[in-house]
Amino acid sequence: MFVPKESQPKQGASGKSAKDKDGKGKIVAQNKKARHDYAIVDTYEAGIVLTGTEVKSLRQGRASLVDGFVQIDGNEAWLHNAHIPEYSQGTWTNHSVRRKRKLLLHREEIDKLESKSQETGHTIVPLAIYFKDGRAKAEIALAKGKKEYDKRQTLREQQDRRDSDRAIASAKRRQRARER
Repeated sequence: MFVPKESQPKQGASGKSAKDKDGKGKIVAQNKKARHDYAIVDTYEAGIVLTGTEVKSLRQGRASLVDGFVQIDGNEAWLHNAHIPEYSQGTWTNHSVRRKRKLLLHREEIDKLESKSQETGHTIVPLAIYFKDGRAKAEIALAKGKKEYDKRQTLREQQDRRDSDRAIASAKRRQRARER
């Protein structure tokens, strides 16, 4: 039986590309500081309303979410302080660098985020901007601020986990060396 080459599975391929392991496409910007400063309660995927030059600038891999935050205003979600630099080949049509951008979410999600963000210590922060099926998406999170001792405890746990992983790996290497 003849099977066309296009429909034959590639050897060693799992069906997903390296950049699609987590279901996201090309990640443009991440807010690593948010994961350090906040305990993530819940995450959401939102579309972003962008102008043409903003999309072109994002496709060049240029953005920063360090000072960004999300605010619910008039039953709409807005991304504030996300830095998308001007497009280098843009003309007078270039966008404002730190303008507020509308996020596209379902009504239930907006209502839930608004009610939860009113609670003490909760905020909504952007975690990442990425492309999924050619469209710009933002991963936002409902988060609760960490105290200084919580941050130190998290760092200590990460360090302990790394140390134990190193010890296990070195023990396995020694075992393999003895077996030879």
